[in-house]
Amino acid sequence: MTSIGTALNPYAQYGSAYARAAATPSLAATLSGDGSEGDLSTPNAATTHTLSDAARAQLAKAPLADFTTVTNDARTTLDRLYTAAGVKAPIVDGKTTIDLSSLDRRALFAISTNNGGKFTPDEQAVAAGELKQRFNTALAPSLATTRLTGDYSVSYKAALDYLDGASPEERATATWAAQRAAVLKGYQATQQDPHTAPSAISGDPVAALFAGTTGPTKIRDFGSVANDVRAFLDRQKSEAARNGKELVFDRGRKTGQLADLSSLDNRSLSAITLNQDKRFSVDEIHAAKQELSARTRAAVLDALKQSQSAGDPRQFSLGILKTYSAMSAEERQATNWTPEFQDTAIKSYKSTSRLLSILRQHA
Repeated sequence: MTSIGTALNPYAQYGSAYARAAATPSLAATLSGDGSEGDLSTPNAATTHTLSDAARAQLAKAPLADFTTVTNDARTTLDRLYTAAGVKAPIVDGKTTIDLSSLDRRALFAISTNNGGKFTPDEQAVAAGELKQRFNTALAPSLATTRLTGDYSVSYKAALDYLDGASPEERATATWAAQRAAVLKGYQATQQDPHTAPSAISGDPVAALFAGTTGPTKIRDFGSVANDVRAFLDRQKSEAARNGKELVFDRGRKTGQLADLSSLDNRSLSAITLNQDKRFSVDEIHAAKQELSARTRAAVLDALKQSQSAGDPRQFSLGILKTYSAMSAEERQATNWTPEFQDTAIKSYKSTSRLLSILRQHA
């Protein structure tokens, strides 16, 4: 049997380089720079999954709140949203009047299933729509990666992880069981042939996404994102002033209250970094760049670890492509992840796949 190890991984040389890096390298450096060779000789992971990584992570979390409490809190949140929006129902003249983004998945499930009989049919419909949208959004980067590489296992694995992240109440439903069975069947099919789309699987939500039978994901106006971030930073400044301190952005400062950007998503950090409307200071921009750099480095390292743990040299390319696909145009601009970087990752994935195919034929 021919051994498939480090020699076949075009990214193996970057393992030690990333571990040593004091500053975040660009993706160009990641894909073409020099470094010492890492060890990717970990045996292949089993293809039969009884419990996904997402499910294990869910089980490792702190004990869940009582579902009745979740339901009551959801009812309170809906009423508060109505008051803030100046409406009395979630749908008026066929249009949604409130934003449910502040509710977590379990609360949305409580509403969509009318737990405790506390929710109207319109509230159930809006919550169900939000849940469907979140599934679509969670799968979008993996779907894009599949379209770029032709590897369907990426999308089915992402769907399996998302479903396994459901609450115990959701997992107890026939709908969840049917969806997971369909996705698992599709995933198992991709383990035999990742480049052929699974077919003839009843209720397959991934196939429905590829067929374009679901609605598009809504992207918020970038100017509005910048407005929110400016208000977010101003609130921190006000809090620091109330404490008699200056809000600072340099971790090396020994005085002042250090700004916390950890709760901002990458698009919000990009709004600061790009500073299109000249709303942010030099210190704020520098801090946002540092945070984005740290997250970029973590994403690339995670892709590298996936490649190592799976013993599959293609996983690094796939991880890079998933990260790229998950970015908005503004995020790519802020981090300098260009289309050329994407093209390089695609070529590396395809060339590695061809090499693996040849070796298997001669094994």
